[in-house]
Amino acid sequence: MVTALSILDLAPISSGQTARESFEASVALARAAERSGYERVWYAEHHNMPSIASSATSVVIGYVAAHTERIRLGSGGVMLPNHSPLVIAEQFGTLATLYPGRIDLGLGRAPGTDQNTMLALRRDNGSADTFPQDVLELDGYLTGRTRVPGVQAVPTPDGPVPLYILGSSLFGAQLAAQLGLPYAFASHFAPDALHQAVAVYRETFKPSAQLAEPYVIAGVNVFAADDTATAEDQRTRAYRARTRAMVTRGGRGGNFTDAEIDAFLASPAGAGLAGMTRYTAVGTPEEVREYLLKFAEEANADELITAHHASAVADRLRSVELTGDIMLASK
Repeated sequence: MVTALSILDLAPISSGQTARESFEASVALARAAERSGYERVWYAEHHNMPSIASSATSVVIGYVAAHTERIRLGSGGVMLPNHSPLVIAEQFGTLATLYPGRIDLGLGRAPGTDQNTMLALRRDNGSADTFPQDVLELDGYLTGRTRVPGVQAVPTPDGPVPLYILGSSLFGAQLAAQLGLPYAFASHFAPDALHQAVAVYRETFKPSAQLAEPYVIAGVNVFAADDTATAEDQRTRAYRARTRAMVTRGGRGGNFTDAEIDAFLASPAGAGLAGMTRYTAVGTPEEVREYLLKFAEEANADELITAHHASAVADRLRSVELTGDIMLASK
C-alpha cells in the first residue's frame, strides 16, 4: 500500500507564457499540494529547453520554499555530473539552513540536455563515470564528514539533507541499494526497466545511517478532472504539445498539425516516444485512484511522485487537488 504521494513539477513554460509566470504557477501548485497533504514537490534540472523553467533547480526550490510553509521541496533531480559536488553541497546546505527539515536532494547522472549543451556546461562524455564517488563526496560535505582533507561546505546544515538516487536503469538501482539510499524511478517517462530495477534494488539493499529499509518512489503521469472526457482531452492536448517540443527540440517551434502529430505517434517511428508515457492515470478522481493504487502495487512502490501535465495552470491545480483529496483521504 502506497504510504505517500508527491509531485514532480516540470515548471513548464506554455505557449504565450513567460518564465516568471511559470514560477508563479509553481508556487500555486506547491501551495495546493501543501493544502492537500502531499509529501513533497520536486523540480528537475533541464538545460536548453525553452519549455522548461527549472534549469537553476536550487534557485527554484528556494523561491518556492519562501512562499510555502511546510511541504518538503527538492530536486528530482540535480544532474550531479554537471556540477562540482562541493557547489551542490553549498547550495543545498544553504537551502537546508534557511528551510530546515524541508529540503530533499535527488541526484541523477544523466546530462539533462543534448550533446552541444553538455559541452557548454563544461561536461565531457566521461563525467558520469565518477557519479558514485561524487555522491559520496557530496554526502561527506553535507554531513560534516568531508572526504577531501581541509575542505568543507559552508554552511553545513544542522539537520540531515536526505539524498535520493534517481534512475531509469539497473545502474541507479544497484547504486542506491549499495549506498543504502532511497531510490526514485523515472517511470513517468522511461517505463521499460521499472519492475526489474525495483526488484534489484530491494533484493540487494544494504542499510545505511540514512535508511534502514529499502524505499521506492515511482513516477507516474496524472490527468485528473471532474469528468473523464475532460481529462482525456487534457491528456491528448498535453501529449501533442510534448511531442512537438521533443521533435523540434525547442519547445515551441514546428508547424505540425494535430493530425500529423497523432499520425506520428501512431507510426513505428513514433512508437518509442508514445511509449514513454505508458504509465498515465486519466479520468475522474475515482478512476485516477483506482489506477494509482494498482500501479503502486504492481511497481512495489512506497511512494508515488505524480507529474500533472495539463497545459492550463488551472487544470493542473485542479488535477493536483482532486488526486490529493481522493488518494490521501483513503490512507
